[in-house]
Amino acid sequence: MAKPIMIQGTMSNAGKSFFAAGLCRIFSQDGYRCAPFKSQNMALNSYITIDGHEIGRAQAMQAEAAGIEPSVLMNPVLLKPTTDVGSQVIVNGRPLCNMTASEYFRNKKQLIPQIKEAYKKLSADNDIIVIEGAGSPVELNLLSDDIVNMGMAKIAESPVILVGDIDRGGIFPQLLGTLDLFPPDERAMVKGLVVNKFRGDISLFESGTAILEQRGGVDVLGVVPYIRCDIEDEDSLSVKLENNHHGIVNIAVVKLPRISNFTDFDVFRQYNGIAVQYAVHYSELENADMIIIPGTKSTISDMKWLRESGMEAMIKKCAQKGIPVFGICGGFQMLGKTISDPHNTEGGGSINGIGLLNCTTVFSDEKTQVRTAGNFNDIDGYFGFLSGSHYEGYEIHMGETDVGGNALLDTGGCVRDNVCGCYIHGIFDDYQVSEKLVKKLFEARGLEYMGGVTDRRKYKEQQFDILADSIRKSIDMAKVYDIIERGI
Repeated sequence: MAKPIMIQGTMSNAGKSFFAAGLCRIFSQDGYRCAPFKSQNMALNSYITIDGHEIGRAQAMQAEAAGIEPSVLMNPVLLKPTTDVGSQVIVNGRPLCNMTASEYFRNKKQLIPQIKEAYKKLSADNDIIVIEGAGSPVELNLLSDDIVNMGMAKIAESPVILVGDIDRGGIFPQLLGTLDLFPPDERAMVKGLVVNKFRGDISLFESGTAILEQRGGVDVLGVVPYIRCDIEDEDSLSVKLENNHHGIVNIAVVKLPRISNFTDFDVFRQYNGIAVQYAVHYSELENADMIIIPGTKSTISDMKWLRESGMEAMIKKCAQKGIPVFGICGGFQMLGKTISDPHNTEGGGSINGIGLLNCTTVFSDEKTQVRTAGNFNDIDGYFGFLSGSHYEGYEIHMGETDVGGNALLDTGGCVRDNVCGCYIHGIFDDYQVSEKLVKKLFEARGLEYMGGVTDRRKYKEQQFDILADSIRKSIDMAKVYDIIERGI
């Protein structure tokens, strides 16, 4: 059976996912069979495993860092918010039902057997399991039914490393306050502290390390700098959604209220001169070189928002001017004529879409979860340059879309002049798609793209190595291995 180590954070977005990914990479580099695990994840960015199971994107990313294939065992419970007070509950990679937050809170302990079974199976095939917590582990009103922080640490009998985010300030109340709020038995399980996202001269924090160790009674394993590496982030708090710098060519992604799988567009960060901007106001679309409508967990609700916010009218105006528009999953559905929900999947009813594509969508009560690959059809219009190009990706959707004879891909999708859409998440990851698209956008500016192109998989491997190298240099890995060996 594997030896566990658990990474908890003082708050959401403290850097748990990336720190856990870095450890996965280091353990793999050191010759250990290592796998990530998170008992319960809440995220709209998800991933489909090779056998068709849906898990959180962070655990898929961490598996890639460890050099292994993502598995549903790594994330047995996934919550995908559908409203501010409710989520689709996915257990062992398949939808169970929709629940309000209060319903889930009352019933989540019933999922402990599935969590234990997944962890047991994963542990049997590995040497080290890197477990990730969620949010803060000391939300006092939630502790009695915890299954993701100390509740999971107790199930796995795992020592805990607590990570704090110094970039947002208050590192002492973060770490010391969290330690102080643990009951004595749980505080004893915390074997190390990490100060994360430090900017500047780390030597200036030496006295801070001494204060933390003196007052907390726990070793500080290291101070991790603010690491500049390009790794997929599943969190809706991602700085990528706020970083709206301008480039030579600007791709505007509509920031839908329930945006999902925005990692689909990370590939464009590899290309010099390309800026991906997440637009929250219709005016931000007006000067875009390309508009993307991304996936969403609530297509009908977000279609209403597009209409009420003025985004729909601006998308139509830009399309009429010849600006290319590309929809992915829910964004693809919105570009069609109608969206209907006869099975009450998203609350029922129907709504007119933007109408730029000649297709209609009807929600079913069965969820499509599949990895897929194929080629673009021979197509006319703006996107003709993609004809015959290879793609790979995955589908996660409840709707079925009738596209008539206007299929974009050999597996579906739809195209009309300078507007197209499909269900394939990750379709831009293949350089045959992204490189051709980037070159086309530069040509529309009267320019030639002169930048280099890196294979997406190779690029991601490089970024994981950057992450691991930075953590090795800043963390006492001998102490980490000692914590793992000693356990609780």
